[in-house]
Amino acid sequence: MSGAEIIVQVMADEGVDVVFGYSGGAILPTYDAIFVHNKDPQKKPIPLIVPANEQGAGFMAAGYARASGRVGVCIVTSGPGATNTITPVRDSMADSVPMVVICGQVPTAAIGSDAFQEAPVSALMGSVAKHVFLVTDPTRLEATVRTAFEIARTGRPGPVVIDIPKDVQNWSGAFAGQGGLPLPGYRTRLKQLQSRRLGDAELASFFAMLAQSERPLIYAGGGVVHGEAAVALREFADAFGIPVVTTLMGIGTVDTTQARSMHMLGMHGAAFANYAVDDCDFLIALGARFDDRVAGDPKRFARGAKHIAHLDIDASEINKVKRVQWSYVGVLGEALARLTEYGRAQGLVSERSAWHAHCAELKRVYAMNYDRESALIQPYYVIEEINRLTRGEAIISTGVGQHQMWAAQYFDFREPRLWLTSGSMGTMGFGLPAAIGAQFANPKRLVIDIDGDASIRMNLGELETVTTYDLPIKVVVLNNFGDGMVKQWQKLFFKGRLSASDKSLHKKDFIKAAQADGFPWAQRLERKADVARVVADFIAFKGPAFLEVLIDPDAGVYPMVGPGQAYEDMITGDWIPSRGKGPSAPPGASEMF
Repeated sequence: MSGAEIIVQVMADEGVDVVFGYSGGAILPTYDAIFVHNKDPQKKPIPLIVPANEQGAGFMAAGYARASGRVGVCIVTSGPGATNTITPVRDSMADSVPMVVICGQVPTAAIGSDAFQEAPVSALMGSVAKHVFLVTDPTRLEATVRTAFEIARTGRPGPVVIDIPKDVQNWSGAFAGQGGLPLPGYRTRLKQLQSRRLGDAELASFFAMLAQSERPLIYAGGGVVHGEAAVALREFADAFGIPVVTTLMGIGTVDTTQARSMHMLGMHGAAFANYAVDDCDFLIALGARFDDRVAGDPKRFARGAKHIAHLDIDASEINKVKRVQWSYVGVLGEALARLTEYGRAQGLVSERSAWHAHCAELKRVYAMNYDRESALIQPYYVIEEINRLTRGEAIISTGVGQHQMWAAQYFDFREPRLWLTSGSMGTMGFGLPAAIGAQFANPKRLVIDIDGDASIRMNLGELETVTTYDLPIKVVVLNNFGDGMVKQWQKLFFKGRLSASDKSLHKKDFIKAAQADGFPWAQRLERKADVARVVADFIAFKGPAFLEVLIDPDAGVYPMVGPGQAYEDMITGDWIPSRGKGPSAPPGASEMF
């Protein structure tokens, strides 16, 4: 086989059923091999989805991976093709998303000569990917590609980049059909993780803390989703009557419609979730990392907890931000199953009616709310209407900004992998291409991109990708004429100086843009009285649909915990009660965004 044919055959062997990418000179041999593979009646086709640009391809692969749990694949050319994928690679690394990016490269002899469309991919990607390979020995190409998939999906998942010179793609040699590169250190650590089991002494220590606890609380993060541990989490929480809060990335690990779901905590988490964290006496962190959006002031985070337990697959996360009294590094689902089994065998099911009643009262008193009498369209109302129709069963993708937080706050999610968002990186432009990838991963699911007017501009070209492949994706643009989250911070902390964030004078007509790109259903919603009817028509439409909603430009995201502050400093706005006094002082000038 040629090197290019080997790449395609390994992808087929790995079960890849769709790839996303944009062609170019240095990757032409591989694109040709995909074309030939797909025309062979004896082979299962691997559809090649072409975006408007390579960043879109990267986010499509990431959306596919987030929605399916399988490795997403992106194939791009050298130089600008590769550099356009840096942001999706970093985004996937930050959120632990398994992805393989295959980049064409100039011929081996030309590397380092500043050849046409050459970029130092290894140097650029080395600091943002889980691993990077530059293949200069064609006899190791097959093993390298197989190993890339292995690294991407195992342990703490992440993106792996393979830089493949054009001459390596054109080389011809034997196809082994098996084998990988020797990775003794990595595989040894994996084996240790996978063979690790909770011992009786560790189990007894954990349940001694739980037995002392009257108000235990689970704090679940994206690691529960990536570790396919949601079922084990739900069984553990049910067995011992423990309420659950989730991070932005952990949404869906528990059914948000259930009584013991305390929804999202953190900077823009529900007030009742944050108060539950303050009130708990035993915090159990599962696949979460105490990041700055959750623990703005680590010393005052979970201030009432006498004990904190932390379970994660990554040893570096233990005691990185918050000191804990009990920890476990290993496979999360197995550990939770072992805890549940041990606790039940010991008859350690505790009665927690007082704590459950307290949490229920927190949810009642400090419920999410907004100005329901406003004559302007409130974004929360739009999301509530969509949620009423989708019942927590749709895949929701978002851009980044206020609309992202409103979606996290007001949508229900009955399962994991229904919520796709750029968490740690906060990458505007993520929502639309990620929705495309999710639709290919789940062709029978309803996929909705909740976007903002500023965020969707970043990858607006992907509207054409939706219609080119006739995807029934629903796109919602909540238009407040600007960078809404930036404007909110400017109003709160910069005396209302809207530097570079007000787009009210921009002349973009989103409806004409959607129609020009072939959307058969494209409407603008301007009157509150029309919301229920138009939203129902929008969701019911069978093909691609685009809905622009002109929302209250002053609508804010509340609650809000300022950077570096504790939950007792939370700002709840005008429509959600608060049991604190709010921030004693504004964040410092150098605090994080």
